[in-house]
Amino acid sequence: MTAYIIRRLLIMPIILFGVTLLIFGMLQVLGPVERSALYVRDIPKNEHQVDAIIRRYGLDKPFYVQYWNWLVGVEDGATGERVGGVLRGDLGYSRTGREPVIDALVRRLPATMELALWSMIPVIGFGIWLGIKAALNHNRPIDQAARIFAILGWSLPTFVFALLLLLVFYAKLDWFQPGRLSTGFSQEILKPGFSSYTNMVTVDALLNLRFDIFLDALRHLVMPVLTLVVIQVALLLKVTRSSMLEEMRQDYVTTARAKGLPEKMIVNRHIRRNALIPVITVAGLTLAGLLNGVVITETVFDFPGLGSWAAAAALSLDVLSMLGYTLFSAVLLVMANLIVDVLYAVLDPRIRLN
Repeated sequence: MTAYIIRRLLIMPIILFGVTLLIFGMLQVLGPVERSALYVRDIPKNEHQVDAIIRRYGLDKPFYVQYWNWLVGVEDGATGERVGGVLRGDLGYSRTGREPVIDALVRRLPATMELALWSMIPVIGFGIWLGIKAALNHNRPIDQAARIFAILGWSLPTFVFALLLLLVFYAKLDWFQPGRLSTGFSQEILKPGFSSYTNMVTVDALLNLRFDIFLDALRHLVMPVLTLVVIQVALLLKVTRSSMLEEMRQDYVTTARAKGLPEKMIVNRHIRRNALIPVITVAGLTLAGLLNGVVITETVFDFPGLGSWAAAAALSLDVLSMLGYTLFSAVLLVMANLIVDVLYAVLDPRIRLN
């Protein structure tokens, strides 16, 4: 197992190198003026200033020189300080957030993490459980109901379902509201007496013993979480059900039953364990997608996470913010693939022996 993990870790730098090379290649479609925003905060006012910035930061040099400068930064001849550099966490300036891109990512990530964690628990738990139940009761009422739910959930557009929830639970019933917190509680968490340990409101509210803030944050999470759960459970249910049915038709299952093994033991120790291998892929990439920021859901419900920020950046043509978001998403997906590969090896010893 250790050797397998080491091999996977050694591959990661090569993958990340390819990712950064691709993203920097996308950056080359911009002109020198737009690329100068990686190093300066204001667009130059005249051509002489533009030429000076291009020469100072090497924006007219060969591709490989610009790529190296983008990774490690360049030295500002006027101040002697090193400016820019992805490896230093400098991704440029976000015009949408009016702050450095890395600061916008760090500030909005806790909200997206909170939404992802509250969504992923029911998605994995309910999706896998219902998929297994449907497969074990093939063509029975529970299987038919699960299949209908999966078809409806997966075919229903996210924004349509989100708008329906807003129409019913906010506009008509006024049970739940968009946003992250009510106005009064938004002021409460900014007061000196409230300590922000994780910047996830529900977690910090519990740590501060402010159950009123916790309940208000939960009320605001209901609609976005319900939207994500319905869509993602449908996918996980379909994958789990199909994988279980395929495993149940294997010869080793017939052999185990012929030997007189209890059905419960066959399902728990053999069928379910093997069937979870493709499910892990979907679950891992689903979690990575949620952590990337669910653009439509966060935008519809005015949730201040990475997704709503990325949508605002795209609408305002804030290229540097979009590239920073893309780089973050790519690194997260690479990490998710690594974790999925390790879990593969845990579930199936044959994988790490190949």
